[in-house]
Amino acid sequence: MRLPSWLPWLASVILLIWYMQASAAAPRTVVIGSDVAEILAALDALEGVVGRDDTSQYPERVAALPSVGYLRQLAAEGILSLAPQRLIVAAAAGPREVLAQLEAVGVDVVRIEQGASLAALPDKVLAVARSIGHDAAGESLVSEIEADLARLAALREAAPEPPPSAMFLLSHSGMTPMAAGRDTAGQAVIEAAGGRNAFTGFNGYKAVGAEALVGVAPEVVIATRSGLEGIGGAARLWQLPGLAMTPAGREQRLIVCDDQALLGFGPRTPSALIALYEVLHGQHEGTGTACREVSS
Repeated sequence: MRLPSWLPWLASVILLIWYMQASAAAPRTVVIGSDVAEILAALDALEGVVGRDDTSQYPERVAALPSVGYLRQLAAEGILSLAPQRLIVAAAAGPREVLAQLEAVGVDVVRIEQGASLAALPDKVLAVARSIGHDAAGESLVSEIEADLARLAALREAAPEPPPSAMFLLSHSGMTPMAAGRDTAGQAVIEAAGGRNAFTGFNGYKAVGAEALVGVAPEVVIATRSGLEGIGGAARLWQLPGLAMTPAGREQRLIVCDDQALLGFGPRTPSALIALYEVLHGQHEGTGTACREVSS
């Protein structure tokens, strides 16, 4: 039986449509870095994302994805098990040798070089947006972020003097609680929220004893939710040696913030810092926001 003359034409049209749809589909993507993952989510660009690293846990749609490990200790095998076509990685991702291995086998590795700072956030958003062809959405998100940053700057400008002395406490389950010194994300968020870091005599994070705590006399303790859980709750926090003899301990003044919102330096960080500013300066208790004041 002779086939209709139009059948080959129809088959060609169907093949062309299939090819166009396949070409337009987002490539299988693994995202490395909570800041990059949150930017993709804020751009409504999670289509095709099939994996994440351990730090990427927001929003729930990202947290539900399989993890390929910690962003600084990646292994090529775990990533390749998800058959990715593209990897979008934060500045801190590594080791570099692993990223090079992935590129060598044909994975498109997109490096977002802007690091963990407020100043770099707008450029970081634009870099992520451009890498996925969402330039207009990226510019819109940057406008929102810059409005929040401008509001934060205005708040700091009008902040009362002297700034409150704050201690940023870092803790995880099983580890000795440590205070944030100079050149830390903890100090950065304290100062961005119009406060003064109580611990400036050392760099990085360090366990501090009772004498040191009494000596610097912090007026408030800032902790993350997971950090407070690692200590065992607010009641256990005030039992740390020397803390009860500080102004913060006597008043039991504790501010608890969402880890990733405050320290992730992603799209939520400017608004989280505004919330921290408002709580730190007693403008409200921050109930239901990224930062809130709690009692034991």
